[in-house]
Amino acid sequence: MRLLVVEDDEVLSDGLKVGLKMLGFTVDVVGCVADALEAVAVNRFDAIVLDLMLPDGSGLVMLARLRTSGERTPVLLLTARDEVGDRIAGLDAGADDYLGKPFDLDELAARLRAIIRRAQGRAESRPQWRGVTLDPARMSAEQDGRTVPLSRREFTILQALMDNPGTIQSRTALEQKLYGWQEDVESNTIEVHVHKIRAKLGPGLIETVRGVGYRLRDTP
Repeated sequence: MRLLVVEDDEVLSDGLKVGLKMLGFTVDVVGCVADALEAVAVNRFDAIVLDLMLPDGSGLVMLARLRTSGERTPVLLLTARDEVGDRIAGLDAGADDYLGKPFDLDELAARLRAIIRRAQGRAESRPQWRGVTLDPARMSAEQDGRTVPLSRREFTILQALMDNPGTIQSRTALEQKLYGWQEDVESNTIEVHVHKIRAKLGPGLIETVRGVGYRLRDTP
């Protein structure tokens, strides 16, 4: 799951980037409204974490602008302004959730997973496919009753496929899930991770659509 964090406090944004990455997210960070709008215009994110008070404007104004333009990416407001009136204003402006500072990182991650699920039209928190169940909170999989540990990137690829069963995910789309702006992408990285997933969960789970990408296989 790829996130955009819009936060001008460098200490906090660095902490969020490190902490959320450890919890399975790919995180890009910007510090102002202008950069955030540009990032959303040219990238696809699963959710946005948005501070209200930014150096070049209001997060609420930015949020209203996004919603007016038709942008549906889930937004979680993260701010020190945690009065009831502030929460109401944020939700009415189009936010999907609201969390006041200080906050617990695990709660933030759980709320992000919840708003992403809702945006995808899913009620279940643990997607399943042909005997494989994903646990996003633990970044692990279960297959026929046994726990299968996955690396962060293996989990991200498998989750992208299981969140969209039957849909072909291109190599580029999967790379965008795995890597932030400043991370180098190796030429065969997707193939390597898919190979490792197959080694752990069986060769018949993921189908290669030659020249296009990958999708979950309907039948063994």
